[in-house]
Amino acid sequence: MHYFLGKNQRRTAFVILGCIFLLTAGIVGAADGPVSVKGVRKMAIIETNYGSITVELFSDAAPKTVENFLALAEGRKEYTDPKTGENITGNFYDGLVFHRVIDGFMIQGGCPRGNGTGDPGYRFDDEMDADALGLDKIKAFDTNGMPHQWLMLQSQDDFNRQIVAPLLRKMGIDSQEELDQRMEEVQEHIAAMTLKEAYENMGYHYMSGLDSHPPVKGSLAMANSGPDTNGSQFFINLADTPWLTGKHTVFGRVVSGMDVVETIGSVSTDGSNRPLEPVVIKSIRELE
Repeated sequence: MHYFLGKNQRRTAFVILGCIFLLTAGIVGAADGPVSVKGVRKMAIIETNYGSITVELFSDAAPKTVENFLALAEGRKEYTDPKTGENITGNFYDGLVFHRVIDGFMIQGGCPRGNGTGDPGYRFDDEMDADALGLDKIKAFDTNGMPHQWLMLQSQDDFNRQIVAPLLRKMGIDSQEELDQRMEEVQEHIAAMTLKEAYENMGYHYMSGLDSHPPVKGSLAMANSGPDTNGSQFFINLADTPWLTGKHTVFGRVVSGMDVVETIGSVSTDGSNRPLEPVVIKSIRELE
């Protein structure tokens, strides 16, 4: 993807526009305090109508996420029935489907509505350590001012909303006049920005002391709709997805049954990436 500005058709960096109205965009404060978690990893088996998938769960890297996953699976956690709106208990995942399948990318399931819009009636925070993932060492922009590909900036507007607006709020710049006066300082800040800072400005929270894992092939990770919006939906990677690093909590990996995952990944789907024939989660249970 090439980035263009105005009539200039050469590959070039984004520039800081005078768009103070963008300052209404939100910014989230500093990351959570230090967390130190040590624990024995657990194993679980995901039974599907295509076969069994055994996963190792990273209790040491994402303890709350793992506990939520197992508690829902085993009926130990109350959730909201999407049909009645009542709070109930039961084996949450039994009978749900992998509603989103993209060959070469991932398979996603755990939605009680079966279409990607449902959750268990609550949301919880991400569990990720940006430093453990190396995001504090990766520059958000190269020496030519081009954005790192993981930022997924597709336009000048994306740059303004996701990079400039939250940075100006963080720096306390709230007028065009002040922006003009401090433009050099803003440019220097952007030049020194890491992916960790860029993501934090976008609203992602990070913890310290967690042995976080990148989303590689076979990873089990939480699906979400943005920072701290985890519920019950999860996905299993069919390939490495480095651009998702620091955006989704990775809480496990497939240790056997990757062939089942790949078979599911190759099923026929409709225009919404929904399998034409249901791919059913029969059960999820912890292995002793």
